[in-house]
Amino acid sequence: MIKKILLLAVLILAMVFQNAQGQSSAELKKKQAEIQREIDDLREQLNQTKKYKKKSLSELNLVQKRLRLRESQIRNINDQIELIQGNINQSWRDIVKLRSELDTLKMQYEKSVVYAYKNRSNYDFLNFIFSSGSFNDALNRVSYLKSYRAYREQQAASIRNTQNQLQLKIAGLNQNKQQKSQALEEQNKQFKQLEEEKKEKDAVVREIKGQEKELMNDMNKKRKQDIALRNAISAAIRREIEAERRRVAAAEKERKAAAANNKEEPAAGASKPVVTKSTEKSAREVKPLSPLEGSEEVKLLSDKFEINQHKLPWPISSGRIAMKFGKAEYEGLAGITYDNPGITIEADAGSSVKAVFDGEVATVISIGSVQGVILKHGKYFTTYSNLSSVSVSKGEQVKTGQVIGKLDEKDAGRGELEFLITNDKNVNLNPESWLR
Repeated sequence: MIKKILLLAVLILAMVFQNAQGQSSAELKKKQAEIQREIDDLREQLNQTKKYKKKSLSELNLVQKRLRLRESQIRNINDQIELIQGNINQSWRDIVKLRSELDTLKMQYEKSVVYAYKNRSNYDFLNFIFSSGSFNDALNRVSYLKSYRAYREQQAASIRNTQNQLQLKIAGLNQNKQQKSQALEEQNKQFKQLEEEKKEKDAVVREIKGQEKELMNDMNKKRKQDIALRNAISAAIRREIEAERRRVAAAEKERKAAAANNKEEPAAGASKPVVTKSTEKSAREVKPLSPLEGSEEVKLLSDKFEINQHKLPWPISSGRIAMKFGKAEYEGLAGITYDNPGITIEADAGSSVKAVFDGEVATVISIGSVQGVILKHGKYFTTYSNLSSVSVSKGEQVKTGQVIGKLDEKDAGRGELEFLITNDKNVNLNPESWLR
């Protein structure tokens, strides 16, 4: 009984292990498909950058990202190969075990067949039964003969079952070998593509190095522009906070005046209500968490903006990130680093720039020859700079996806949108973690 329980437990564990392996294999293949989709998308974006005459940091970012994805793809395939090899090793162990069990079953069955052959006549069976010492003994001998016959049938069934399991294991082994061969072939293909993409990246780096002086000048111009943007955003936030405070103060003054006008004297003999600290506290208006959330409507807009993190649409229909948020270094371009307050999106000059969320135009700014728009979304602000023209004005209500301006041309049909997200504490947030 204990042996049967142990055998059942082993079988259950084996099934769970195989199921876990199957799930891992499916997950790895799903991840491989996702990585391939990203690589295909990057290929399309790279084709868009190649129509511009000059190489840009956007193209370098894309080829570097593609290299990272390709290396991730190769690691994924390596994991699949290891998993398949583990299945192959397990299959070999199972095959060896089943063959050993099959040999044992055949040997036992052979002995039982030989015994049955030696005692094959009806006379021997009858003699075995009638030579019993008592009636009960005869019944026991009949039962024994039946059990022996059933045992032989069970042996034959066990042999057939073991042979079937063995064939299935061999078929599974061959299938795993074929899968491993295909995975190795795919791995070699990915390695070849990786080498080609490394050469492409080196070519882009060499060309950008040739225009390094011009690139440094662009960086210096961008630093000046970013300082102007930060100042404009800070000023807009201060104005909005002051305006909200004035609005709240005016509302409080109006409320007190109305309360004084409507105040009634208590009736004769009526006692005055006892005012405690707790009732005074409950009577006072709860101070909002942000000075920009004085009204329920504004707070609701802030909450909606937060809920849509990772879901906001891109401010431009077809664009590529030329410079990421925060500190960035470019492989192969020593000394070229930058701390970006937002993200720089490369796109065709003249492209429509759109609001990423419902809001109000806090201000329209001019920085040199280009313009920018700052939108207020409750306690959050989005900034769109490097526009050649603006189609909204201060105080105007805008909707998600509404065109607010056109992208200015930087060079040869190419433009760069500076997109920032800032909160009421004047802290710049990473736009990539907000856009879908």
